[in-house]
Amino acid sequence: MTETAPLAAPALDDLASLRACYRQRKQALLAELGDSGNRMRGMNHVLGQLARLTDEVLMALWRRAGLSPRFALAAVGGFGRGELFPYSDIDVLVLLPDGADCDSDLACKADLEAFITSCWDVGLEIGSSVRTVSECLATAAQDITVCTSLVEARLITGSRALFTQFSKRFREQLDPLDFLVAKKLEMRQRHAKFEDTPYALEPNCKESPGGLRDLQIILWVARAAGLGKSWGELGKSGLATPREARQLARNDRLLSLIRARLHLIAKRREDRLVFDLQTAVAESFGFRNTFSDDGRLVERASEQLMRQYYWCAKAVSQLNQILMQVIEERLRSARAPMRPARRIDDEFLDKGGLLEVASDDTYQKNPHAILRTFLVYEQELGVKQLSARTLRALYNARSLMDSEYRADPANRAMFMKILKQPAGITHAFRLMNQTSVLGRYLWPFRRIVGQMQHDLFHVYTVDQHILMVLRNVRRFFIPEHAHEYPFCSQLAAGWDKPWVLYVAALFHDIAKGRGGDHSELGAQEVRRFCTQHKIARQDAALIEFLVREHLTMSHVAQKEDLADPEVITKFARHLGNEHRLTALYLLTVADIRGTSPKVWNAWKGKLLEDLYKHTLHALGGRAPSAGALVEERKRAALEEIALHAMPKDAQQALWNTLDVGYFMRHDADELAWHARQLSRVLWQRAQTGAAAANEPLTVVRARISPVGEGLQVMCYTADRPDLFARICGYFDRAGFSILDARVHTTRNGYALDTFQIVTEMIPEHYRELIGLVEAGLPEALASDAALPAPRLGRVSRRVRSFPIAPRVDLRPDEKAQHWLLSVSASDRAGLLYGIAHVLAEHEISVELAKISTLGERVEDTFLLQGVQLQHQKTRIAIERELLEGLEVQ
Repeated sequence: MTETAPLAAPALDDLASLRACYRQRKQALLAELGDSGNRMRGMNHVLGQLARLTDEVLMALWRRAGLSPRFALAAVGGFGRGELFPYSDIDVLVLLPDGADCDSDLACKADLEAFITSCWDVGLEIGSSVRTVSECLATAAQDITVCTSLVEARLITGSRALFTQFSKRFREQLDPLDFLVAKKLEMRQRHAKFEDTPYALEPNCKESPGGLRDLQIILWVARAAGLGKSWGELGKSGLATPREARQLARNDRLLSLIRARLHLIAKRREDRLVFDLQTAVAESFGFRNTFSDDGRLVERASEQLMRQYYWCAKAVSQLNQILMQVIEERLRSARAPMRPARRIDDEFLDKGGLLEVASDDTYQKNPHAILRTFLVYEQELGVKQLSARTLRALYNARSLMDSEYRADPANRAMFMKILKQPAGITHAFRLMNQTSVLGRYLWPFRRIVGQMQHDLFHVYTVDQHILMVLRNVRRFFIPEHAHEYPFCSQLAAGWDKPWVLYVAALFHDIAKGRGGDHSELGAQEVRRFCTQHKIARQDAALIEFLVREHLTMSHVAQKEDLADPEVITKFARHLGNEHRLTALYLLTVADIRGTSPKVWNAWKGKLLEDLYKHTLHALGGRAPSAGALVEERKRAALEEIALHAMPKDAQQALWNTLDVGYFMRHDADELAWHARQLSRVLWQRAQTGAAAANEPLTVVRARISPVGEGLQVMCYTADRPDLFARICGYFDRAGFSILDARVHTTRNGYALDTFQIVTEMIPEHYRELIGLVEAGLPEALASDAALPAPRLGRVSRRVRSFPIAPRVDLRPDEKAQHWLLSVSASDRAGLLYGIAHVLAEHEISVELAKISTLGERVEDTFLLQGVQLQHQKTRIAIERELLEGLEVQ
C-alpha cells in the first residue's frame, strides 16, 4: 500500500487551491480502493488515509478561521475511529471551555460560521455541533446516540488541555453497564426495523442484523468498559479467543470493503445492497456469472457476492451475541456476585435462563451433546437462550459434525426427537441455523443457506423462507395462534403427527438453485432422509408426496376454474384421500404466507379453502354434479333473500336469464346479493316499459368483500366487445387492483360481472370508496369514445435488476369449448388493462379472469370465447401483441 504525501499547505486564504489539492488526493485514494479487487487487507489503511487527509484539511481551515486557542476541534462518530468511507458525513465537535458563549460573542460566532462555511466550500460534507464541556456531558447523559459518538472522540486540532479535561470528565461520568444495556436495547430496536434477520434480499450492510453496526457496538461497549479498542486488544484481554478475534477482523474488513464499494459505485452515501447495485459490486470483487456447458446460467455474480455476505453476516450475528454476553457478565460480576447456575445434568446448566455447557470441552468429550443442546433447550421451560459459553463452544465444535457424525444412529434419533417435541421447535431450529448446526447436520440444507431467490415474490433467502414456513406450520398447532387462521387450526387439531408436516416444510424448497425441478429433487432428498431416520413407510410416503406436490394446490386454486366439476374431480383423484388433502392444504397455506407479507391475501385464502372443501366432498364419495350444486346454492340463496322482505319469486326474472355457469361460479351469498340489487330494478324497468323500449341500463353496486379484504363490485350493463377492457381501465385509473373477475353474458344480451378489487388506500375509508366506484364506473361505461392506448407504468428496481421474460400461452381447454390464456410477466401499473385492450381489439370475450400477483410477478389466467379464436392467424397475432406489450423496455 502506497503512503500518500502530506497535504501541501497552500496559502491560507486560497480555498480554491486547497479544494483542488483535497479533491486530487481523495480521488487517488478512491481509485486505489476501487482497484483493490477482493483484497481486504489494505482496505482499512485506505479508509485511515482518507480520515488523515480530512484531518489535514480541517487543520488548515481551523488555522485559517483564526479561532481561539482555548477551543478544540474533535472528530466524533465513525470519523472519530480514524476511518472514513468515501461518501460518509464528517462528524466534528467544536469543543468550548465552560463559560464560553459564541452565541453572544459576535466575533466568535462569525469565526465559527466562517470555519463551517469554508469546510463546505472545500468539499467536506460535515456534520457539526458546538458545545461546552458541560453541555457535552449533559447531552450525553440524555441521548445515547450523542454518548456513543463521544465514546470514540479524538482530538484533531486546538487545545489539547481542554480535550483532555473533557475526556477525563466523560469517562468518569460514563457507566459501562448502563451504556451496554442502553446499546443492547437500541440494537434490538434497530434489528426489529429489519425484521430481525440478516437475510433480507436487499440488506443494509451497516445497519441490518449482522452488519457493521453490530461489530461497532462490540467495540463501543468494550471501549467504555476499558476492555480494549480493537479486535486484537479484545483477544489479548481474553474477551475473544484468538480465532474469534481473527474472524471479527476478517468480517469487519469484508463488510467495510462492501460498504466502501457501494459508495464508490453509487457515487453517494449508499449502505444498502439494493438489486441494481449488487451486480456492479459483485463484479468489483471479481465475481462473474457462471454458465453450464450448455450455456445455461448457473449462478449470477450477484448471488456469489450475496452468499458471501450472508455467511459473513451470520458469523457477525453469532460473534456479537457471544461477546456482548461476555462483556455483560464481566461488568455485572464486577458490580455484584452472580447467582449460581442450576445444574440440569452432567453436561448442561441453567444460568439465569441461559443454557450453558458444564465445561468448555463438553462437545469434544461427547459430540452427541451438540444436538442434545437443542433438545434440552426445548424441554427446559426456564431456558430462553444459549449462553455465551455455549455459543462459543458450538462455534468451535462445528468441525466435529462430519459425515460420520451425520451417519451416527444416535444423532439421527436425537434429530427426530427434536422434531417431535411438543414445544420450542421453531426457536430451536432457528438457533440451530444461527449456530450452523442445522447446515452441518442436514447437509442438503447447508447448500441453500444464504441462497437468494430471483422469482420476484420471495423476500427471504431460501433457508430463511424454509424456517418461516416451518414456523407457520407450527403455529397451526398452537392454540394461542388459532385466531390467525381458524380453519387451519381446526384441521391441525385433528392431526396426530405434526412432525410429518415439519419434515415436509424443511425439505419443500431444499433443492432450490440446483437446476431442474426442485420439487422432484427435493422429493428425492426427503426420501433419503426418511430412510436414514427410519421413518415408517406410510409417513415417509406422505412426506415425499407433500414435497413433490407442494406447488400443486396453489396452482389449481389460482389458475383453474374451481366451478368446473371436472377440475375438482381430477384434483381429488390426484390426491387420493382426505389425509393427503389436509396435509397439502396446511403446507400450501404456510408456504404462501412464508414468501412475503405482500403475497398472501384473504382472496387467495378463500380460493384455497374453497378448493379444499370442494375436493373433500369429492373424496367423500360425493362426486360434484353441476345440477345438484346449482340447486343447493339456489336454496341457500333463497333463504337469505327471504330475510330481506323481497316479494316471492322476485329473483326469477334475473335467474331466468342466466345459465348454469353463473350459478356454478358464485356462492349462495353472492347469488342473493345480486338478486337483491337487481330484482327491484328489473321489475321497475318492466313496469315502465323501459325494457321493451331497449333503454340502456347500467347498475353498479359495491360492498365490503365477504372475504374481509377489499371490495366486491357487481356490474350489470349491456354487453359489448370492449366491456371488460373498459372496466379494467376504470379500475386502473382509480388506483384499484383486480384480484378476480367473473364475467357472464345473460340470455337477453346483458353482462353480469363480479370483481374482487383491493387498494392501498386506508381501509377505514371504505364507504367513500364504495361511493366512488358506484358513481365513477357507470360514468366510464357510458362513454363511446375509443379505448385509450395502454400506458404501462414503470417497473420496480428489483424487476429491472432481475427481469423475467414474459410468457403467453393460448390454447383450447380440455372440452375444446373455450380458450385458456395464461400470462406471466413482471407486475406494473396498467398491465391488466393492456391485456384486456389487446383482447378487445380482436373482439375476444373474457368469461373468467384469475389475477395472481406474486410479489412483483403476475400469473394471470383468462377463460376466453370468440369465433376469431378459431383462426390460427388471430391467435398468433394476439400472442405477439401481448408479448410486445408485456416486454420490459
